[in-house]
Amino acid sequence: MDIIWYHPSQDGSIWLEGMQRRFPQARVRRWQPGDDAPADYAIVRQPPRDMLINRPTLRGVFAMGAGVDDILAQLARYPEMLAPSVPLIRLEDNGMAQQMQEYAVCCVLGWYRRFDDYRQQQQQAQWQPLQPVAREAFSVGVMGAGVLGLSVVEALKPWQFPLRVWSRSPKQIADVACFAGPEALDDFLRGTQVVINLLPTTPQTTNLFDARTLSQLPQGACFLNMARGAQVVEADLLAALNSGQLRAAALDVFQQEPLPQDNPLWRHPRVTVTPHIAALTLVDNAMDAIAQGIQDLEAGRQPAGCVDRQRGY
Repeated sequence: MDIIWYHPSQDGSIWLEGMQRRFPQARVRRWQPGDDAPADYAIVRQPPRDMLINRPTLRGVFAMGAGVDDILAQLARYPEMLAPSVPLIRLEDNGMAQQMQEYAVCCVLGWYRRFDDYRQQQQQAQWQPLQPVAREAFSVGVMGAGVLGLSVVEALKPWQFPLRVWSRSPKQIADVACFAGPEALDDFLRGTQVVINLLPTTPQTTNLFDARTLSQLPQGACFLNMARGAQVVEADLLAALNSGQLRAAALDVFQQEPLPQDNPLWRHPRVTVTPHIAALTLVDNAMDAIAQGIQDLEAGRQPAGCVDRQRGY
């Protein structure tokens, strides 16, 4: 068995050694330009076209994260890069769900207790207790009902906020108001005080959060993005914050990463910026999942996390 590995900014020593331990009989190597030797499996992040093209023995491509928009963007440019018969597999959880839960609960509770408002008062040395927010009026809506989205919903349930979910297809979740499809999006937004975005990036979700979408939220809503920066029109988000349509935003992902130093999001008093760390890939967990996926393919089973290329996730 031949396994090739590629990441644009990591040397991969941990991955190469770890996969070799999991498959002692395999030949595991870092792919480099000009390497067209046989490969059965590829483990990738932002793979170049030349890495995957013309590989008749390739049996599976594993992404080193939950998102595959980088690979799908390459496939849109170079459809010949990967045969349709070769499965593309993404990580579904592997420790990411718990991290997403922590991030989301931290933001939601901070906004509920008005810590963002108290931070503004601190800057002005102002000692003034603020009116508490009524729990029953503080509705939290999660957009995206995949593994990570549902895990965030479950983490929020103990806090007894009204919970809502919007997804592409209908869902039934205990004690949660569920909305599905484009026709239900506005109704979902109008009743949501905190929006948590965990949608995959697809042609339908790219630039979804524009001026029109944000205007459907109640005045003074909060916005949390842990999905992808391509889904947010940043100029419209800033305008909504400046007008008071949005009270606050917590952003872990951006149109351009790293976020340029001159981007006004860095300095906006109502924005919290983190450097794409809401759910870091836990390498050992990820390697265990990929190893299981390879074993499934070797045994003729479909592994967890297979991507529907048409849907984008």
